[in-house]
Amino acid sequence: MEKKQITNWFIRFIKGVFIALGFILPGVSGGVLAAILGLYERMLNFMAHIRQNFKRDFAFFLPVGLGGIAGIILLSRPLEFLLVSYKAMVLWGFAGAIVGTLPALFKESAKKGRSYRDWIMFGVTAVVGGLFLYNMTAIFGQMPINFFSWLLAGALIALGVIVPGLSPSNFLLYLGLFDPMLAGFKRADMGVFIPIAVGAIVTLVSFSKVMSYLLQHFYSLVYHFILAIVVVSTILIVIPPVADYSGFNMTSVIVSAILFALGIVLGYWMSGLEKKYK
Repeated sequence: MEKKQITNWFIRFIKGVFIALGFILPGVSGGVLAAILGLYERMLNFMAHIRQNFKRDFAFFLPVGLGGIAGIILLSRPLEFLLVSYKAMVLWGFAGAIVGTLPALFKESAKKGRSYRDWIMFGVTAVVGGLFLYNMTAIFGQMPINFFSWLLAGALIALGVIVPGLSPSNFLLYLGLFDPMLAGFKRADMGVFIPIAVGAIVTLVSFSKVMSYLLQHFYSLVYHFILAIVVVSTILIVIPPVADYSGFNMTSVIVSAILFALGIVLGYWMSGLEKKYK
């Protein structure tokens, strides 16, 4: 391998490390980071036409994928520690990051007009979706941690790339998969990595065309559905049982408020980057 090829391979590896931030940090978009780093359009084309130039594109994205795995492992360690030691406060920071993206998402939802049907979709989704998510554990029981739950986690992470404005970490947190996922990433556990990768790849390949069709024919309805789910899931991660406020004091409240505010700034900044680069 020539020196230039080695350099390019390493550069794509480093880009993968940075893109990994968007896959597990709420309010940070992996798709936007990929766009900033000049990989988004080629990534989408690869997903939409997986058999076309497969060998060439696979070789191109291999170091990106390896960098993403390395970035996830590196980031998982400090993030797992923070969630174990200061979970409620960290969740308020996550919630702030997602709230910071809402103005851009709200504006995007009206890009092709807004009608009473869209508000009905928002209201019904918020009420029905919120009640369902809140009572999901009571209805179905605790989400088991197994191969199929990791497939679901991979699918949700992939949806965060191809569905505009959706933060999969909200659902992972609420389903109780986020913490064990981080623990598995930290251990570089292939029993976690492999099914998540399979779930993500299958979803990226199969759902990208479906999403394209829905946005083409039902743009406003789809965006108002997404907007309602984002709002509801953000509320749910900062109330019990996901957030545990035992031992909370005034210092904890102040720190949570600061993290929430910083999160809003981060989310708003990321939305600006999305508008500029995506």
